[in-house]
Amino acid sequence: MDFIEELSWRGMIHQMMPGTDEQLKKEMTTAYLGIDPTADSLHIGHLVGVMMLKHFQRAGHKPIALVGGATGMIGDPSMKSQERKLLDEETLRHNQEAIKNQLAKFLDFDSDAPNAAEMVNNYDWMKNFSFLDFIRDVGKHITVNYMMAKDSVKKRLSGESQQGMSFTEFSYQLCQGYDFLHLYKEKNCRLQLGGSDQWGNITTGTELIRRTAGGEAYALTCPLITKADGGKFGKTESGNVWLDPRYTSPYKFYQFWLNVSDADAEKYIKIFTELTREEVAALVEEQAQNPGARPLQKRLAKEITTMVHSAADYEAAVEASQILFSNHAGETLRKIDEATLLAVMEGVPQFEVPRSAISEGVKLADLLTETAAVFPSKGEMRKMVQGGGVSINKEKISDPYAPVSADMLLNDKYILVQRGKKNYFLLHVAD
Repeated sequence: MDFIEELSWRGMIHQMMPGTDEQLKKEMTTAYLGIDPTADSLHIGHLVGVMMLKHFQRAGHKPIALVGGATGMIGDPSMKSQERKLLDEETLRHNQEAIKNQLAKFLDFDSDAPNAAEMVNNYDWMKNFSFLDFIRDVGKHITVNYMMAKDSVKKRLSGESQQGMSFTEFSYQLCQGYDFLHLYKEKNCRLQLGGSDQWGNITTGTELIRRTAGGEAYALTCPLITKADGGKFGKTESGNVWLDPRYTSPYKFYQFWLNVSDADAEKYIKIFTELTREEVAALVEEQAQNPGARPLQKRLAKEITTMVHSAADYEAAVEASQILFSNHAGETLRKIDEATLLAVMEGVPQFEVPRSAISEGVKLADLLTETAAVFPSKGEMRKMVQGGGVSINKEKISDPYAPVSADMLLNDKYILVQRGKKNYFLLHVAD
C-alpha cells in the first residue's frame, strides 16, 4: 500500500513537506503523532490522527504515538484563545495508560514485526532537562523572529485575542520541536504527522533537526475535519463524543455516526474506516440510487462502532435503536443496560415514582393517573387499554387494574409506558 496515495484519495492530506513521498518509497520509515493527554479518553476529534497512524502501519512503516506528558503540562496555544489548566504527573500517567489501551484497538503494539507501534511520553526525556540547559542547548538554535512568524503565535498576539500569550505557551513550539529532534536521534524518526493546526510546531522540529544534526526530516498534516453545514465536528449538545463508554455509551456513539448528513457520510467513510476505494464507490452509488435507505451512514456507523467498541456493542446499539419503532422490543428492553436505556429515552417525558408504591402492588390505573400523569383520567386510560393502545415495556396490557410488581422493572428501577403509537413515558422508581 502506498501511504501518500492512500491518504490522498481519502482526503486526508492538507500539507506535505517536499521529499516526504520519496522518503517513504525509499525505506521503512518511522513517524510520530502527538496526542494531548488532558483526559483519560480520546474523543472522535483524535481519530483522524489515529487513522493516519493506522494507515501508516498498514503501509509497512513504523508508527509512534507520543503522549505529551511534558507538553500537556504547558498546553498548546494552537487554535486556543486562552491558556488551559495544567495537570499533575499522576493524572498524566493515568491518562497515558488509558489512551494506550484505546490505541491498541487501532495499532499493533505487541507483535515482533519491525514496524510494531510504540508509545512514548515526552515527560520521560523532558523531566531531567534543567531550564538553563534547555534554553542554551535548544533555544539558541531557533530565532525569536522564526517563532513569531508562526500562525499560532501571530493570532494570539494580534488584536483577535484579548488574552495575549504567556512565555510558557510561547515556548511550546520549542518543546514540540525538541520532541522531534529527540525521536530523530533516538529512534531514527524522520516524519511527524498531525492536524493542519500543527504545521508551525512540526516545521520548528524539522528546522531544529536541520540546524543541530544536519538531518533531513519531514512533515505531513491532515485537514481539520468540518461538517458540511459549517458546524464543529465531534461536538453534540452534550459535549464531546468520547471513545470511552463511560463518557459516551456505544449506543450514543453509534447514533452520532448514523445521523451525520449525506455529504458528511461520504467524506467520513473515507477518513474513519479502512473500506477500499471500490467499496466506498459502491456505497456512494447505492446512496445515490436510494438515499432514504442511508447505506453510507449505516456502514460508517457499523465500521467505526465495531472498531472502537466491539461487534457485540454494535449489534446491541442497532437493537436498541429499534426499541421505539418495533412492537417486539420487549426482550431487547430487558437486556440493555441503564446507560443505553437512558440514552434511547433521552427527551422522553419522565416521572418519578416511589418504590413503596410498587412494593404495595399499586394498580396500573392508579399509577398512570395519580402517581404519574400519563393519562388525565382513569376513564381515558380504560378506553385506550380496551382499544389495545397501552403497552408496558413494549407489551400490550389488557387489564387497567392489574397490580404493578417488581418484576416489571427494567434495571430494577424503570418502567416504559407507551400510550398510543408514538407517546412514550419513562417512570423512574426512586427509593
